[in-house]
Amino acid sequence: MELSDVMRTTAAIREFTADPLPDAVLARILELARFAPSGGNRQGVRIVAVRDHETRERMVELTKPGVRRYVAQIKAGEGPWNPLTPPGPTAEEIAATKVPDSFIEPLRHAPVVLVVLVDQAALASTDQDLDRVGLVGGASVFPLVWNILLAARAEGYGGVITTMAASQEPAVLELLGAPASHAVACVVPLGRPVHQPTRLRRREVAEFVTRERFDGEPLEVTSP
Repeated sequence: MELSDVMRTTAAIREFTADPLPDAVLARILELARFAPSGGNRQGVRIVAVRDHETRERMVELTKPGVRRYVAQIKAGEGPWNPLTPPGPTAEEIAATKVPDSFIEPLRHAPVVLVVLVDQAALASTDQDLDRVGLVGGASVFPLVWNILLAARAEGYGGVITTMAASQEPAVLELLGAPASHAVACVVPLGRPVHQPTRLRRREVAEFVTRERFDGEPLEVTSP
């Protein structure tokens, strides 16, 4: 498969067939993904490949609180989990919110679930002193995660980046026996898609790229 096709068809996959994802294939995926860049080439990512049923069920439970807030805020017309405004729904309303199956069933039915951790000592978080949620450290994590999904797509598999379990980070670290110095970046269920993705719909380049300034002229895409 051509790289351009892989990039245009690597969708968020949440439904999987009963086909296994053998360790040999998983190893091939990760063998390619490991060449992603990281700050200072410190390579602080640690991945735990989880197949055990009981561990996955515990991950489901740790995912639910984050999903409840996400769904409650969506229903209230809010941007869920945005760092600028606190949630409008009360704690009681959030706790009573039903968790949609689409958020948790992938963790149960994917052949393997990858929990992506990062050693915080390996991050160069140059935005840590700003008065906002830190973002820069993710540059040393998510290129690798995206490489995993691209490599999986090339092998005929797929997955989705999920982050709801991160709100319960201490419990996730304890569950996996990981040190407190690590952070939970995301959880990625992987498997063979029920429906193979086709080309995706995304905003046109001119809608989010401008020249020279935020309010500059849009960058128009022209044919070569």
